[in-house]
Amino acid sequence: MSANAASNVDALELFVEVLSQAEEVSTPDAFYGRLCEAVCRLAAMRRALIFRYDGARREVRAAGAHGIDLTKFADAHVNVESTPIAARALQEDRVIEVVGDVSGQVPEEYAEMVSEPARLVCAPMAAAGRAVGVLLADRRLEDPPLDDSERHLLWTLGKAAALASVARIAATQAENAKQLEQRIDLAREIHEGVMQRLFGVSMALDGDGDLPEVSRHRCAAETQAALGDLRTAIQRPLGRSPRSTRTTFLAEVERLRRMHPDLGVAFEDGSETGVPAALEPLAQSVLAEAIRNAHKHATPTRVSVRLAQLEDAFVLEVANDGVLGRGRRAAGMGLRLAALEALQSGGVVEFGEREPGTWQVRLVVPHDD
Repeated sequence: MSANAASNVDALELFVEVLSQAEEVSTPDAFYGRLCEAVCRLAAMRRALIFRYDGARREVRAAGAHGIDLTKFADAHVNVESTPIAARALQEDRVIEVVGDVSGQVPEEYAEMVSEPARLVCAPMAAAGRAVGVLLADRRLEDPPLDDSERHLLWTLGKAAALASVARIAATQAENAKQLEQRIDLAREIHEGVMQRLFGVSMALDGDGDLPEVSRHRCAAETQAALGDLRTAIQRPLGRSPRSTRTTFLAEVERLRRMHPDLGVAFEDGSETGVPAALEPLAQSVLAEAIRNAHKHATPTRVSVRLAQLEDAFVLEVANDGVLGRGRRAAGMGLRLAALEALQSGGVVEFGEREPGTWQVRLVVPHDD
């Protein structure tokens, strides 16, 4: 067996080991961190860092690291323009090695992390024409340069990492499809059980003349049965629940402010406790949907974000002043799904024109400090 073939087998065996432990990993960062550790073990690298495109947030983010603190990249703004070595690796689909002063190959805000002369290596994470991200790793300057077998190994590891990433995305999509099916089943159950009963009651009440006593009792019974069916339906899981996040509400507000500078996002903290930890995913989900709606359907000059604690309830309000002259409109599917998420926490999401020209999204969830 050739050296390249042997290294490929070793790479695949190690990545199979990492993938087999995927269910034991609590977060995506930990999963990609294990991939970085595997790369360092196989390719004799000192540190490794994976940058991948996050479709949900529409930005490139640091997804995992080994030998370096990942939190330093929490607010990273990375693209191919700011990272020349990554642009070359993806464009040419090969491993790029830069020796000596490598600060010009990474964004200026992270130049000090690689200020020492080193051997910086970038392997593309791409498969089947789909660029997932890049793998950055380094060695000390006194270490030997990459030979052909090591380049091929790193190129193979990049392909394997892309495969692992796509497999994880596919698993997430399968989970989302299952949740969508559950929501469709819930809608069908409510329509067939509740809506038809209430439709029959409305037909009886809409008739001419006085309603006989027997019919009144029948309408009351049908209404009670419909309420019982509805209560049973909403007590089971609704399928979609907020995912755990790797950031905080305040950090998400700041990220959205930078992403949409034209919206004038402004944070007004009316709560002494901020966002309760248990409600962070839900609050961030509602915030993201409200900002997305403001960006897509309005032309605001200001989007205010406000937190409040009213008696035993946590309140989040997002209001924008850009709906003037656009007429009445219905909320999008995103806000309606966010309302389903809130129901699972016993809360509600209200949305609509608070006053002429101002559209408000309001989350209210029971919470006792």
